[in-house]
Amino acid sequence: MNFSERTNWNLAENELSAAIRRRSASGLDLFDLTLSNPTHCGFAYDSAALLAPLSNSEALHYTPDPFGMITAREAVSRYYLDSGACVPPERICLTTSTSEAYSFLFRLLCNPGDEILVARPSYPLFDYIARLDDVQLREYPLLYDPNADLPSGNGWSIDLYGLEASITAKTRAVLLVHPNNPTGNFASSYERAQLEMLCASRQLALIVDEVFLDYAVTTPEPSFTTADAPCLTFVLSGISKVCGLPQMKASWIATCGPAPLIREAMGRIEMIADTFLSMNAPIQHALPEWLATRHAIQQQIHDRMRANLALLDDRLQGTSIQRLALQGGWTAVLRVPRTVGGKEFVLEALDRGVLVQPGDFYGLGQARAVVSLLTPPKILAAGLERLPLD
Repeated sequence: MNFSERTNWNLAENELSAAIRRRSASGLDLFDLTLSNPTHCGFAYDSAALLAPLSNSEALHYTPDPFGMITAREAVSRYYLDSGACVPPERICLTTSTSEAYSFLFRLLCNPGDEILVARPSYPLFDYIARLDDVQLREYPLLYDPNADLPSGNGWSIDLYGLEASITAKTRAVLLVHPNNPTGNFASSYERAQLEMLCASRQLALIVDEVFLDYAVTTPEPSFTTADAPCLTFVLSGISKVCGLPQMKASWIATCGPAPLIREAMGRIEMIADTFLSMNAPIQHALPEWLATRHAIQQQIHDRMRANLALLDDRLQGTSIQRLALQGGWTAVLRVPRTVGGKEFVLEALDRGVLVQPGDFYGLGQARAVVSLLTPPKILAAGLERLPLD
């Protein structure tokens, strides 16, 4: 049987996955410091209130709209208006996930073999989406200041010179996560201006993933949704993070920039979306109420993030491990020893019953580990007690 090259992944179990499987099968304790699904982290959800909108009888009537129901898009527009940004509903396209939104945009902007610039370090999901859409990824570096001030969160920055040097004749867009996952850095106002100017001058699109925008640890930077964006800009977000509801599958693309480019782009996105019509009616009917009541879960998440950062910093003080600066998001990056007793740090931690993510999963390198700030505090505290900190 001949399968496509784009799905020819190496699916063999890696060393860490095998070690996790063996540890789980052994029945020994395992303190998972990587938990990032809010529905598994002990937050209080109002089940009745969240499920009630799904019983709307109007969901029994099918009225397909490529961009999504107008009432749902108006709710997304109000979400941006709450933070002072104006995004008309006609410039919003609903998708089932940000992954689907990325795929729509890659197909909109790229021919097979064309390139998208992505930051390193960053989340590895982009590799799979790009490969499925026959798009090539080229990396631009994020730089870390080793003398960063932790309270300010200012540690990471975009290597703008490296980014510009990565542009080729095949480049079609720059992808930015704001704030980045896992480094937690926002694009500064200076970086934003430089990115927008560069994209406008090179006729590149700017794709900005803002799923963690509402979760600032320090002073937040504003959304890239703006009426006067000089380049064609696509802003992605969704209720997986905004409302802590990853299971409900609702995201969106908000388009900004010069009016002629918006018109052309929205016309083409409409055809892409109309081909799939992936949004379902019950979720769209419920979206306005979920977005309107998002603040309750967001407050719980903010409280958890602050408590866990304080716990983390207190426990790491005076040890061989250092937390790197962050401005927002749900993860913390740790500078760790490469090896402990001749074994990789992450594997040694697992032997002691603690699961952390290896830094190379994100392109951070071996002397880094990543932990989730959503981890229930008791699990985080117990796991930190077992980590090889000295």
